[in-house]
Amino acid sequence: MKVNLGLLKKICIGVFVLLGTVSATQLGNLKFSFDFSQFFPEEDPDLAFYDDYVEKFGTDDNFLLIAVKNSPNIFQQEFLTNFNSFSLESKGFEHVMESSSLTTLSYPLKTSFGYTTLPIIHIDDTLQYEKDWRKIQEDSLFTNVLIDANRSSIVLALKTEDNLDYKQSGVLLDSVRASLKRHHLNSYHILGRAFFYEAIVDMQKTEVLTTTIVASILVFIILLLVYRSMPVVWISVFSIALSLLLFMGLLAVLGKELNAMAVFYPVLMLIVGTSDVIHLTDSYIRKLQNGLPRYTAILSSLKEVGMTTLLTSVTTAIGFVTLLSSRLVSIQDFGINAAIGVLVAYFTVIFLTGSLLISLPEKKLIGGKSVSIKWTTYLLRLNTFTREYPKSIIFGTVVFTLLCFLGIYLIKTDYEFKQALPARSKIAADFDFFQENYAGFRPLEIAVTSKPKFKVTDFEVAQEVEKLLVHLKTLKSIGNVQSANLPYKIINKAYHLNNADYFKLPPDKSSFEKYKKDANRLVRKQLGQFISEDETVARINGKLQDVGTDSLSVVYKSITDFATTQMDTSIVTVKITGKSILLDKNSKYIRKNLLEGLLYGLLLIGVIMAFIFRDIKIFLISLVPNILPILFAGSVLGFLNIPLEASLSVVFAIVFGIAVDDTIHFLGKYKLGMTQGLSKEAALEKTFVQTGRALVITTIILFFGFMVMLFSIHQPSRTIGLIISVTLVTALILDLLLLPVLLRKLIK
Repeated sequence: MKVNLGLLKKICIGVFVLLGTVSATQLGNLKFSFDFSQFFPEEDPDLAFYDDYVEKFGTDDNFLLIAVKNSPNIFQQEFLTNFNSFSLESKGFEHVMESSSLTTLSYPLKTSFGYTTLPIIHIDDTLQYEKDWRKIQEDSLFTNVLIDANRSSIVLALKTEDNLDYKQSGVLLDSVRASLKRHHLNSYHILGRAFFYEAIVDMQKTEVLTTTIVASILVFIILLLVYRSMPVVWISVFSIALSLLLFMGLLAVLGKELNAMAVFYPVLMLIVGTSDVIHLTDSYIRKLQNGLPRYTAILSSLKEVGMTTLLTSVTTAIGFVTLLSSRLVSIQDFGINAAIGVLVAYFTVIFLTGSLLISLPEKKLIGGKSVSIKWTTYLLRLNTFTREYPKSIIFGTVVFTLLCFLGIYLIKTDYEFKQALPARSKIAADFDFFQENYAGFRPLEIAVTSKPKFKVTDFEVAQEVEKLLVHLKTLKSIGNVQSANLPYKIINKAYHLNNADYFKLPPDKSSFEKYKKDANRLVRKQLGQFISEDETVARINGKLQDVGTDSLSVVYKSITDFATTQMDTSIVTVKITGKSILLDKNSKYIRKNLLEGLLYGLLLIGVIMAFIFRDIKIFLISLVPNILPILFAGSVLGFLNIPLEASLSVVFAIVFGIAVDDTIHFLGKYKLGMTQGLSKEAALEKTFVQTGRALVITTIILFFGFMVMLFSIHQPSRTIGLIISVTLVTALILDLLLLPVLLRKLIK
């Protein structure tokens, strides 16, 4: 046996070293991505409508805004000359379709000789500046859109190709920044898909590296404090680090794209791997201390701990797989990837750590290292407490449960997009600037569909659209609204000496038809952005302030109610669409999907535990300390006034998947004691002494492991780290206090 195991040990080590080398060569192929569509609810009718809408009009986030500031105001000739040069140069940037600014746009003017144009800003005539500013204010067409109300900044608006990826975004932004520098425009803010893509992916890369380093150092320190043996610590760290390397390499080979959730992978792999290592190492060292030879001890440990650890790994993986119930692709991908990672960690620990442990001389493992008598004393005192005060523990559990339900009742879903941005970052500052000085970032898209016998180019439809446009102006959260009516208003104004009073839809059908011919001749391309080819759908777009999903729901309802009660529904129908409303719909599904997913996971784990323990009472007992931590996680959100949003849904899967591990280890050791003929009390004492220590240590590692997320610049990551940390401590307390009470009460 010794020879066979020795050969197997060498083969295992060699195989894992080879796999690790291959994985390291694949890390350069890891893909990072960020796309709002990852957070769209699948199989949703509004998503299907939006996809069809995009086919007609393109995406609603294909823009990049560059706001350039100047003191005391933008009406300085040198500044305007530089900004105009920048604007003109931007037309040639790669991935730019259109470029607009106040220095390149002009007012049309109808004369007896035809149309001519007037510059909005007379760059070369400083005496005209104040008149130009008054004209801009009178029109109100450009204020808070291409220039702020204090004229302290001016915007270059770029229309980009649809769905720019990370590389394309980088190319465009490099061009923008280089041009700004060339033209001495040093004070600026940027907003748009390309900027978000670049910033979020860069954050993901930094976060993955930072959490890996910090969590690794933390695991090393804790293992050193626990085992006080450098060889054992190095074996553990090497095994855990290799499991992370294998996992990341596997993701690269599979072509998986790492999204905003990827920051959790290093922490998950490190702490899940550490938990497995501690349970195996503790068992092995204890058996060596009892005088068993190395090979006999490892076989006994693998038989005793290996199956239990496999069960905990499977249940943890199931916890993550429950995320498949989410309608969000990003959450589904995270669930599958995390489940794969948990299993990779298990097999690495069992085969590699086991092989490395038996490679060390026994004196390196147990020389001066023994389970502290203090551990045994404290754990037995805890067991005594559960025996002497069962009523107090049950009463405390009931009160705790009621408080959890209260907290869950307080959960809200009024989520603001800004919360997803890196704290104290350039992108967050730029986002705030546009929120305060311009119309906002969230795109608003409204589809106006004509009824049969009508086309959206008809005067009657234009009048209905105008009703809606007037209503939209009354909603403070909405700005920069544009529609197919805009060209007709501009032409009407051009026919009346560019008088701002005539910036409105022509009052009669004959004038409208005349203006329509001019529009089709002069701005046909621009009209195509607002009218479908078959002239059955008209587009209204604008920008929304990031005021929270609940507040925006009120805005959406106001638009829908107005459309159904104040507009002629025999002529048109109105539907709100766009990426913004699709993202907001997430909150509608999160609670439902969470409950469904956790219910399925709970049932599946219940079946596994019932099969393993072959005791329905133990199965029922195991449910209580695993449901309560999930309720507690929800209550923390409620009490801390943290809105529930897509990324926070992983909290419940992580808590559910990991919290059940402690319960399985505790009940597994208790069941083993009972099958060995021990009395109930003796089995509980043995469980506390032999398993309690490992549970406490792994929970400490889990606690500080997830607290590493507090170093994140990503607010949702910090929130998730905090909630999971305190919740897993709660799960341990419930296992050590409530489980013994339930076992004594319900198991005869």
